[in-house]
Amino acid sequence: MPANSRSKSLADTAGGTRTNRAGAVVLQVEALFFPYCRVDGKVYARLADTPCKGWPELLAWIRSWGVPDRWPMGRPVDFTSRRDEAVWETQAGWYAHAHVPENDHQDPGSWPGFATEEAPDLDATQANQLAAIYKAQVPYSGWQYKGTGTTDAWALLNSATSSATAAVKSVAALSTKIDALKAPSLTAEQLAAIATQVAASPTLADRIAELVADKLAARLTD
Repeated sequence: MPANSRSKSLADTAGGTRTNRAGAVVLQVEALFFPYCRVDGKVYARLADTPCKGWPELLAWIRSWGVPDRWPMGRPVDFTSRRDEAVWETQAGWYAHAHVPENDHQDPGSWPGFATEEAPDLDATQANQLAAIYKAQVPYSGWQYKGTGTTDAWALLNSATSSATAAVKSVAALSTKIDALKAPSLTAEQLAAIATQVAASPTLADRIAELVADKLAARLTD
């Protein structure tokens, strides 16, 4: 459709927030992609992982209409809905379907970058981790178009990373507790002096035994 014609792809409730007519110009782009599709023997986990042929030309054309290179609600990296009517009505830029008020879709899940200085949203390590998840769960059955009741692989990777980080912190905390339980080092002279005092006082020896037993019992219950 001509860019100066009309856009009618979005849900637009009568009397509600304007979606198809929200700004000075509304350009709607639809991408056809299936997660983990295989093309010429290569598997693509996300839309942004594909060659995205024609993207530079499309981006240049959209820029010519005055659309800034920015995502007011964040560049999509998963199938999470992020909707804010105030942002939608006041800030120009790019919006995923998952950002549009009055709509319930959660696509596209990812989108190519603007070829500026922005940092990539998936580094080599994360890409390998995502590939490992795919190999372990082929085909990945958790993904749906709207993501209802399921978790897509990218979100699963983020969740796994968060769990691993929490586990590392727990192990570090446990290590600190173990170090705190270690007995202080004493010189030979100090040990000899303590042994002499204990041997000379049976009552002291009994008291020390009681304290040791209490400490052990307390540690076993922690």
